[in-house]
Amino acid sequence: MTGIEKSFPGVRALDGVSLDVRAGEVHALVGENGAGKSTLMKILAGAHIADGGSIAVDGVPVTMSGPKDAERLGIGMIYQEFNLVPDLGVIENIVLGIEPVRGWLLDRAAAGERARAILGDLGIRLPLDRPARRLSVAEQQLTEIAKALVRHARLIVMDEPTAALTDRETDALFALIAKLKAQGVAFVYISHRLEELPRIADRITVIRDGKAIETRPIAEMPQAEMVRLMVGRPLDAQFPALPPVASDAPVRLAVRDLRAAVNVNGVSFEVRAGEIVGLAGLVGAGRTETVRAIAGADVPTGGEIAVDGRVVRVSGPRSAIEAGIALITEDRKAQGLVLGMNVRENTTLAHLADYSRGPFIDHAAELAITTTEIAELRIRTPSSEQTVRNLSGGNQQKVVLAKWMTGDARVFLFDEPTRGVDVGAKAEIYALMLQLLARGAGIVMVSSELPEVLGMAHRVLVVRAGTIVAEFARDDATPARVIAAAAGVAA
Repeated sequence: MTGIEKSFPGVRALDGVSLDVRAGEVHALVGENGAGKSTLMKILAGAHIADGGSIAVDGVPVTMSGPKDAERLGIGMIYQEFNLVPDLGVIENIVLGIEPVRGWLLDRAAAGERARAILGDLGIRLPLDRPARRLSVAEQQLTEIAKALVRHARLIVMDEPTAALTDRETDALFALIAKLKAQGVAFVYISHRLEELPRIADRITVIRDGKAIETRPIAEMPQAEMVRLMVGRPLDAQFPALPPVASDAPVRLAVRDLRAAVNVNGVSFEVRAGEIVGLAGLVGAGRTETVRAIAGADVPTGGEIAVDGRVVRVSGPRSAIEAGIALITEDRKAQGLVLGMNVRENTTLAHLADYSRGPFIDHAAELAITTTEIAELRIRTPSSEQTVRNLSGGNQQKVVLAKWMTGDARVFLFDEPTRGVDVGAKAEIYALMLQLLARGAGIVMVSSELPEVLGMAHRVLVVRAGTIVAEFARDDATPARVIAAAAGVAA
C-alpha cells in the first residue's frame, strides 16, 4: 500500500500512509484509537475505497472496489467484532458465499468435507454443527481463520485477536499463526497489547494521526519506544500513583450476602470514598455478574446493597442510577451505547430528565454539557453530532464515561474499562479514575488483565464460583497469590 489517503466528513483519517507486508511475516500495526489503523485495513479489505494512493499484490497494481476483490486476491480480514452469522453452524459459516450446491440446495456433504479438510489442515477441532452464537470467543476466532483460509487467503488481517482470549487460548492462537507463517501466509496484526508483540511480530509500523510514523524490526523497537511514537510523547509510569485512602473515609458502597440468579452466591464487601477495589478471578468466576447485580442490570435475588449507609432496593438500572451507582459495562457497543445515536444523545441518555423542559429535551443544555465532556475527556470527534458508531473503540469508551460523568454518581463500577483501547487512552482513563477518587467516589474495577488490577487497586478481592474467596491489601497482592486464590490452590 503506497500513499493511501482517506477522508470522512470533518476528519482526515489517512494522510499518505504506506505499508508493505512480506510472505511468511507477521507485520504488527499499532497506534492510538482513531490513528487510522482500522481504516487502512478496511481499504485493504475492500470495505472502504481510498481517496488516493495505490495497492499492489505480488508487485501487480490492483483496484479494490469491494470485499470480493480482496477475497479474489487472497486477502482475508478478521474484524474485532466477528463477522459470523449467529444462527448458522460452523460448517455453514466457513463456506458462506462459496457454498457447494446441488441445484438450489446446499450440498451439506460437500460443505462438511470442505470445512473438515481445512480444519484438519489447521490441526484444530470445532463443534461443526453448533450455531456461532453458542461458540466461545476462541472458537469463533478459529472459525474466522478457517473461513479465510478456505478462500485461499495468503494475507490475513487480524484486529485485536487476543482482546477476549485467555492466556492458554492466546498461546494456541500464536502456535497456529506460526504454523501458517511457515506455509508462507502473511499477517497484519493489530493489537493494543504491546507486551505480546515481541512474541508474534517480525516487523512493526506505528501510525499516528493518519500517518505512518516509523517501520522497524520488532527487535529494534522496545515497548517504551512504541508508546512514545504512538502518542507523540513519553508517558509516565504505566499506572499512576494511587492517593492513600483516608482512615476515616466514609463507606460509599456496602454489599452484604448479595445473590443473583447467575453466578452471584453470597458476595459481601465494602468500598470507601477515595478507594479503588479490584475484583480479580478467572473467566466465569462471577466478577461481571457481581457488578451487574449491584447496578441492577441483573436484578438481585437476595442480600443487601447500601450507598452512603442507606439501603437501596435495586429493582433495575433506574433505581441504581437514582441511588448514585454507575456501571461502565464490559461490552460498550452492546450494553453501554446506542450506536445509532450521536455523541450528544449518548452523553445525556442516562440522566435525560436533567435536560428536559416538560415533555421537550433542551438541546442547548445537552450541547453545553457534551461540549464540556468532549474537551475534558479528549474525545476525538468532528462534533457532538457525530454518530457514535463511527468513532474508534477508545473514543466510544470515553463517551460511555462521559455519560456517567454528567450525573451525581458516587459509586462507579468499571467492568473491563480499558479493553480494546490504546496506551494513551488507558492513561487518560486511569487519570479520570483518580479524578473520581478526588471527588470522593468509590470505585469497583473488574479487569482480566492482572497487572491492571494490581496496579490500580487499593485492595484486591478474588472471586471464585460467584463468591469472594480472598482479600489482599495492595502491598500483599502478588500475581502468584491472586492466581492461586482464583484457581483454588495453595500459593
